[in-house]
Formats: sequence, C-alpha cells, structure tokens
Amino acid sequence: MRQEQSRLTTMVPVAALVPGESPRLQGQDREHVARLAEVEGPLPPILVDRRTMQVIDGTHRLMAAVLKGLSSIEVEFFDGSPADAFLRAVEANVAHGFPLSQADRRAAAERIVKSHPHMSDRAIAQTAGLAAKTVATIRRLTSDGAAPVRIGLDGRVRPLSNVAGRRHVAALMAERPEASLRELARTAGVSPATVADVRKRLQRGEGPVPTQPSEPRPRPQRPAPPTASVLEKLVRDPALRQNENGRRLLRLLRLNALGVKELSELGPSTPPHCRQLVRQLAQQYAQVWSAFAQDL
Repeated sequence: MRQEQSRLTTMVPVAALVPGESPRLQGQDREHVARLAEVEGPLPPILVDRRTMQVIDGTHRLMAAVLKGLSSIEVEFFDGSPADAFLRAVEANVAHGFPLSQADRRAAAERIVKSHPHMSDRAIAQTAGLAAKTVATIRRLTSDGAAPVRIGLDGRVRPLSNVAGRRHVAALMAERPEASLRELARTAGVSPATVADVRKRLQRGEGPVPTQPSEPRPRPQRPAPPTASVLEKLVRDPALRQNENGRRLLRLLRLNALGVKELSELGPSTPPHCRQLVRQLAQQYAQVWSAFAQDL
C-alpha cells in the first residue's frame, strides 16, 4: 500500500472488482475505454466501495485494464453509505476529463435532492456541475418535503425556518435583559439582525414571530406534456405534410412541444417586470388552444 496525494491506495486484483452504479444514463463509452487502453503508464487510481467492491468512479479505467490484460489495478477505498457513494461518483465524474452530460447531471441532481435533502442548492449544484437556480427548480419539482435545515458549501448548518430561534430569543431576553445582541444571537443560533427584529417587535407589544400570511393557494398541477410519439405520428402523416395549412399546424405543434421541466426553468428566469405581461399572454394563448380543441 502506498500514499499518493494524501490518499491511501492499494493494488487490487481486477477479478475482485465489480462495476458499480454509474451516474451516466447511457452507460460506459467504449471509445473512451479504447483511448484509455492506449495510454502508456499507470492510470489514476479508481474509487471502490470497500463493503461491496463495486467501482464508484473509474469503470472506464477498469474496462481499459481488462482490455490491456492487466491482472490488478490501483484502488482507493471508500467507506460510507450507498447514497454517499453515489454522491462521490457524481463529484468525481463532473471533475475529471470525461464529464457527465447535461442530462446525466440533471438526473444526478434529482437523486441527490432526494437522498441528501439537507444539502443546500449551491452545494448540490457544485457537486453535479449545475447552476444553483437549476437545482432549486429540480428541488421544487421533485421534493416531497423540505429538510428542516440545510448544510451549505461552508459546512454550516442553517435552519430553513427561524420560528423556533425567534421564540428562543424572546425567552432569553426575558431571562437576561442585559445581554447584548451578539450574545443572544450566538446562544440562540440566529443572526444579530433577527435578535434586533425580535427586540423591536417585543417593544411594540407584538409577538417574536411575524404574523404568517394566509395560506397561499396551491399551485395548479401542470398537465403532462404530450408524448413525442404522438407528434411524430402527425409529422409523418402525408395529409398534413402535403398542404400549406397542414404544415403551418405542424410548425405550431412543434413550437408548443415544451415539457414541464422546460417551462419550469423559463419561469424563474423571466425578469420580474415582464412576468405579468408574459402571464397574460400565456393565459390568452391557452384560451386560443382550448377554443381550437373545442372546434376539433
């Protein structure tokens, strides 16, 4: 066993290793395996789950070793849960020279949001190689419920709600009215600004927690997008393709073939001053299509 770049590695028989679960939706790339097999000298060590001997990162390198007829390969062992192993696999595949596709990264982020709900959007974005806004959208579409806290890139734990912290501050103020804002903030685990706001609210005779607004109306469920096969069937129909009105209809159908994910990404990126106008147009277009469907 030897230490390289602060990592302990060891040589392991190729026959003892098992290809693990890959974040690549399309599986392994044989051309990349062939390129690796032509490399002179040793390849970087692969990452292997010590419990199962499954490869977490480095399946291409393992396949290249088999292609070259090698009997052993350099391994760095990983000790942790299957969910954490997948997290490491995504981090490694995003970082090295054969990166994941956009679809691979989105699918990985969806899985990480479910397996590690406490991770912040920025932390997951850095792991999966996505924008934090994209991860926020994925979380909104896929999460059944939010974790009470989030762990950021700096490793600090931040609660999503400071209701309990505000009430704790109010109790501390009653017990220690002479305590400073910073002292109360440090004890209650909230920001000094939150402590100052609680103090002002109490001085005005209000409660420590701002009055919650009425329950927001549930967001309407978007209808499932039509399957691509239906559109392709229409596109192949000569009765539509061979006349101008039919071709116009096909162009309109193609322009409107947006799925739930595409629309959910367009919404947050729309400038605030444009949203009302876009909303009105979207509603008008929906009414036009609804009337057209009724005519049909």
